[in-house]
Amino acid sequence: MVTLGFLITLEIAARRYAGVPGPITNQVREVIFAPKPGPLYGGMALMMVVLTWRQRFIAAGAAIGIDIVFVLVRWAIDADVPEGHFFGNGALWVMLGCAFIAVTRRTGPERVLLLKGVGLGLLLVAGRKTGDTWLLLTSKTRPAVLDPYLATADHALGNPSWLAGRILKASGPISTHLLDVVYAQLAIAAIAVALYQLRNVAAERRFPRHHLVRTFLVIGLLGPGIYMIFPVVGPIFAYGPGTSGTGGVQWAVANLWPHTPPPVLTPHPVPYDALTPRNCMPSLHTAWATAIFIHTRKGPRLLRFAGAFWLVATLSATLGFGYHYGVDLVAGVVFSLTIEAALRSIERGWDRSGIQLVTYGVTVFAALLASYRYLPMEMARHPWVFGPLLILAMTSVIYGYVRTTKRWEPQAAKAAPALRREPQPEPV
Repeated sequence: MVTLGFLITLEIAARRYAGVPGPITNQVREVIFAPKPGPLYGGMALMMVVLTWRQRFIAAGAAIGIDIVFVLVRWAIDADVPEGHFFGNGALWVMLGCAFIAVTRRTGPERVLLLKGVGLGLLLVAGRKTGDTWLLLTSKTRPAVLDPYLATADHALGNPSWLAGRILKASGPISTHLLDVVYAQLAIAAIAVALYQLRNVAAERRFPRHHLVRTFLVIGLLGPGIYMIFPVVGPIFAYGPGTSGTGGVQWAVANLWPHTPPPVLTPHPVPYDALTPRNCMPSLHTAWATAIFIHTRKGPRLLRFAGAFWLVATLSATLGFGYHYGVDLVAGVVFSLTIEAALRSIERGWDRSGIQLVTYGVTVFAALLASYRYLPMEMARHPWVFGPLLILAMTSVIYGYVRTTKRWEPQAAKAAPALRREPQPEPV
């Protein structure tokens, strides 16, 4: 009910402030109209963790068959579809069909399990729609941005986005293309990790107590609320040429990124266009990549390596492409760890250690935002003081999280000592 109420609120806000349909309308439209296939097939993949292998093949075949019919009909009537929105209806129809089967043909625990699977898949799709609506609202309701504050505070860290931007430009097209793929396909990496975590659901007939999808969705739900409080567009927009379709030199404070770090001047809010999302503070890509890193620590070696690679590559991309300031990344790590700690505490039951960890994370996160907003000049003038303090604050949350969650892990049974073989008398 809380999720439904939130979606209805966003639907009303989108129509009132932006004059466009909200997440509910857009989701309903995709039953018939051409959708973007990635989120829908990703949601169906998550739903299928509750199905047997035979049922999975049937569901996948049904989705592909339905999409073929839709594509042929659109081709026959010469329907105009947006670029990249060729198919995907089949996945949505299959999820809705599974929900219908759960209600009409299943009973007891089997009905609950199948509905949980459908709900998980639809939540992923709804989360994407909700995020798109949030970003649109930030651009329509926040005409002024606070980039000069972050650019000034970023002097405490040595302007890492400017440095990373120059390094990426000098590294050539291969590195640029690789980081672009990693940055754009973060959701695919998350789905892959989630599928590994949920691989035993069909056999055990139950979901694990905690998994990556929960953290991913909560980060996406709460993060845009901070965007509304601290609207920021990023270095490439506020101090550079922007990207195709958004921003531009005419809106920039100055065309400096990535070759010339901004001067230390008293910051103030600046107006920006009504198209570019104010989605920098905190860096949700950093928060999501941190969550992926955390949830891959108990996997096999290849999965652990992939999680570490995705985190490093995501941090490099966010800075190198000019999408974020260094201080955004610090806040993103703290934001992710605090949410992960809260979700684990909710699942296992709140105790003193959980309350202390979450309270400390929230306090550090609030202190970071307050310092970026009200102490940027001091941070820029004394980088050798505030730079280490920022890293220390982030590191203290990391240390607290690792130390606390390690105590939450079930104690491994001590291995029984090996029995010594008694000497046997030798035969005479």
